[in-house]
Amino acid sequence: MRLVTYVADDALRAGIELDGRVVDAERAVGERWAATVVGILEQPQSSRDALALAAQEVDGLPIDSLRLAPPIPAPQKIICIGLNYVDHVHELEAIKNAPSEVTPVPILFTKFVTSLVGHEDLVLIPPSTEQMDYEAELAVVIGRRASRVSAIDALSYVGGYSAFNDITARDLQLRTPQWTAGKAPDTFGPFGPVLVTADEIADPQSLRIQCRVNGEARQDATTDLMIFPVAQLIEFISSLITLVPGDVISTGTPAGIGVARKPPLFLQAGDVVEVEISQIGVLRNTLASLQTQ
Repeated sequence: MRLVTYVADDALRAGIELDGRVVDAERAVGERWAATVVGILEQPQSSRDALALAAQEVDGLPIDSLRLAPPIPAPQKIICIGLNYVDHVHELEAIKNAPSEVTPVPILFTKFVTSLVGHEDLVLIPPSTEQMDYEAELAVVIGRRASRVSAIDALSYVGGYSAFNDITARDLQLRTPQWTAGKAPDTFGPFGPVLVTADEIADPQSLRIQCRVNGEARQDATTDLMIFPVAQLIEFISSLITLVPGDVISTGTPAGIGVARKPPLFLQAGDVVEVEISQIGVLRNTLASLQTQ
């Protein structure tokens, strides 16, 4: 299934996207658990199959007519991965204060719920930065509680996959060894537009991931180039932190970021950034100056 969270009458609703139309999940199946995407992910496969069948019998609304929230609007955890593609590590070698070595274990950092925005929402540029950058990433959403799971079993704990843009203020990120100031500001986590359930993506390491700015290609890679693939990330993270349904893992970005270009190409107000992942779709956001909002 292709699941969304959308806004209706000032409330958030879970929906199923079918051929460009969104069917309200709770109304389709008549069950309260279908009111949220996390509630759907927590159900056994038989219940989700019944929901998918029921949705085909209900009229939906055009997805373009809806305001989409992040698929998981309020995850308990948003865990991001740094330096997870070799070419991305190498492109940072010439940048002052930037880490540029492949590490023996994944680099973890966090964003917060206030970082998240949905498809077509604005990304706001704080007045404290002049170096806004993009990072196209595959997001993994946990579907069931995971603690100390093995890589062999890890993908069975995945509820679904989505697109994520790890927006970064490079000057704030590299000012100190800790990245939070440059990674976690409000609106720095575009996420969506849909969550594709794990049963529809057989191999998360076979996806093409792209980023475009104002229609110009900036990043183009495949997820098989990850240093630590999804299963290993879940194994490592769950050895330290219990993951629960709805938790988001953003798996790192490939080469092509703005700061590494010669000369650097930073995002400006009015720029439109698209993250596209095969089998998922296009996540699109426009930048705006915070002072004007």
